[in-house]
Amino acid sequence: MEIPDIVRQLFAAKQEKGLSFADLEKILNRDEVWIAAVLYRQATTSEDEAKLLVAALGLDSSYVSYLTEYPIKGLGPIVPTDPFVYRFYEIIQVYGLPLKSVVQEKFGDGIMSAIDFTMDVEKEVDPKGDRVNITMSGKFLAYKKW
Repeated sequence: MEIPDIVRQLFAAKQEKGLSFADLEKILNRDEVWIAAVLYRQATTSEDEAKLLVAALGLDSSYVSYLTEYPIKGLGPIVPTDPFVYRFYEIIQVYGLPLKSVVQEKFGDGIMSAIDFTMDVEKEVDPKGDRVNITMSGKFLAYKKW
């Protein structure tokens, strides 16, 4: 997975300022996962959001235009090799069809929106080892008949 220069610059500025995604969440009043998507150029900001983010990161105002452009989304056509990202790919390989069957049994023939969508990440303390708790919520979109 090749990381574009703009993404490297945004993350370098974040690190230099010592900001966490939770810090940026407070500044932008947006979810930390969405903010991470913006830094990876997988989401687009409004001009006001871009100005807040650029100021928080201590970047030149020319970055505003980068953050308001519509990005090319996705990881590319290859299977991801990063172990963390690959686990999600693996989860979908193993549980994708079972999840589809359960959702369609409950909702009907359709999909979960990735546009009208939220995601939340929580740390779940467990004596056997801390757990990652990820909640995804997407609007159900029924397939239309015509």
